[in-house]
Amino acid sequence: MATTKVKHPSVEERVDKGKKYRKKAPVSSHTGWVPAPDRPDPVALLEEQNLTREQDLVPVRHGRMLVSPFTFYRGAAKIMAADLKDTPRAGLVVQLCGDAHLSNFGVFASPERNLLFDLNDFDETLPGPFEYDVKRMAASFTIAARNNAFTKEQTRDATLTAVRAYREAMAEFAQMRTLDIWYARLSEEQLMEAIDLAVATQKGKALKKAAQGMVKTARQNVAKAHTRDSLQALSKLAELVDGKYRIVSQPPIVIPARELGESFGMSADELQHAVRELLRSYRTNLPDDRRLLLERFEVIDVARKVVGVGSVGTRAFIALLQGRDQEDPLFLQVKEATKSVLEDHLPKSKFKQPGERVVQGQRMMQAASDIFLGWTKGVQDNRYLYWRQLRDMKGSAVVEGMKPLGMTFYANACGWTLARAHARSGDPVAIAAYLGKSDKFERSITDFSERYADQNEQDYEAFAEAVRSGRLEAAEDV
Repeated sequence: MATTKVKHPSVEERVDKGKKYRKKAPVSSHTGWVPAPDRPDPVALLEEQNLTREQDLVPVRHGRMLVSPFTFYRGAAKIMAADLKDTPRAGLVVQLCGDAHLSNFGVFASPERNLLFDLNDFDETLPGPFEYDVKRMAASFTIAARNNAFTKEQTRDATLTAVRAYREAMAEFAQMRTLDIWYARLSEEQLMEAIDLAVATQKGKALKKAAQGMVKTARQNVAKAHTRDSLQALSKLAELVDGKYRIVSQPPIVIPARELGESFGMSADELQHAVRELLRSYRTNLPDDRRLLLERFEVIDVARKVVGVGSVGTRAFIALLQGRDQEDPLFLQVKEATKSVLEDHLPKSKFKQPGERVVQGQRMMQAASDIFLGWTKGVQDNRYLYWRQLRDMKGSAVVEGMKPLGMTFYANACGWTLARAHARSGDPVAIAAYLGKSDKFERSITDFSERYADQNEQDYEAFAEAVRSGRLEAAEDV
């Protein structure tokens, strides 16, 4: 069996590597971005994605993207992937999230039932240049701040903060022991302590009032996250009929299997049987302890459930399972995994199964992952799935409601978190050496973000025109 020889360069060699790459792609080279002359039609890229999606949900996806340039950006990872391929890159590879916009960060429970703040979407994960994630994140802050009607200075400050937090955190990780990096995480307690500190440092009546509002919102969001579990989901998503729970029909967002079978060319009973077979296959990919735990639950009902913006149209289901009795539910989410949008421009994933690509990337990047995270092949050819809990104290910030102070604080948390995720798979010493100690990197990336936000607005207008002209169909307010 072939083995790979692992190199272990010294710290000095790793620092030299990072500095060498500063010559290959100076940190200032990220400024002045302009779209490539042969840039593909952004609407055509979305149409290409739509070909493999559930056709009745494609208008829903378009409707959600049509809300604003910010929601459009959330669904436009494929467009940005095509743009990033022509941007400077130092050559320092990490496990990328692939879609690291600010709405793909949030809180969830660790296996120890502690609330953590982390990245929470890995549909596009793939090894690649660390700059890709940083630019995707930074541009999202510029676009979101503009969407919230921030001033130019406030918008720039939020973006600079996100990238500065990434650079400074990477410098910290470069000084840490290897296992300390692996165990690093942003807990609920640390997050609230940082918020309290931010409040204490504000000066002036207006800023203090804004800070107090930020604290109130943060505490409400955290408290809400603690209530989001399978028992709470049961009250929201299920109904008791003839003494048995079943998932409530809420088309087109939630459609139970009993109403869905014909869409897949099979009866409701056949679809239920197929799901049970998938569950058995999925269990084989779990560690023995998790598999035995899951076997204590039985499948009660299954439904298709629309999620997110960019994911709308890919196959996504929820499965209601029951343990000891009706008051012991477990909701699992089953999402389709397709080829990463980054695979159009970067080396293909080493995993032949896209579901495994998502799961392994998530395990690499997150400080702690769902105990039921796993993958399986779909019933039909060329369909792949990954599984996780639907609600496990998950919570996310309402970006559209953020004020400047709150978004700047959030930017700091996201920048630190992305750096920690990259430090787990990449070389924090080399990356920190490349980034340097000055603010040149964040200023350069912020310039890119402002230019890319301008382009995103143009793409959004082209998209909106495609809807108005009838080229694309959109179902709004769904």
